[in-house]
Amino acid sequence: MDWLRRSAAVVADNRMALIELDRAIGDGDHGENLDRGFQAILVKLDEDTPATPGAAFKLAAMTLMSKVGGAAGPLYGTAYLRAATTLGEAGTVDSTLLAQALAAARDGVVARGKAESGDKTMIDAWTPAVDAAAAAAAGGADPAAVLDAAATAAEAGAVATDPLVAHKGRASYLGERAIGHRDPGAASSALILRAAADAAAGAAA
Repeated sequence: MDWLRRSAAVVADNRMALIELDRAIGDGDHGENLDRGFQAILVKLDEDTPATPGAAFKLAAMTLMSKVGGAAGPLYGTAYLRAATTLGEAGTVDSTLLAQALAAARDGVVARGKAESGDKTMIDAWTPAVDAAAAAAAGGADPAAVLDAAATAAEAGAVATDPLVAHKGRASYLGERAIGHRDPGAASSALILRAAADAAAGAAA
């Protein structure tokens, strides 16, 4: 729940920045839509306290899919739903299960959006994050370190979308004119994964 609350805060803080990124190569609504969705999640969390991490992610998924238009709602909603399914009824989440949940979230986005690494989408942040999380978990890192590794990799992945030509979404219509612009979905993914790392670090402190 702390992760979701921190995600809502960081999306609100970066709403205009995400709008500007999307305005350059998309339809300009990414920051607005995502902020509206996460504010709705806050309302739901205030109304009802999920009993497990999986239940919290399922609440987020249902809220985003019902409240957010454009691509963001279905993509992020699917990510949270796949993560919730992987977590199941677990009351606590160890490093291995956490890495599996992140992989399931990424795979959900791939299934929904049909994007691959290098297409200049949020997958360019998610795949390095998933790989880093898996490596950290395999190396014996605790959940906070797993999430920090994922967030750091996602941030680098988002930056790496700058020189890419887009192959999916509205940006794909721009061809080489999309070069030099960061993908807004990759940027928001990095923000949300950093919120996860911050939540875990706060819990571990």
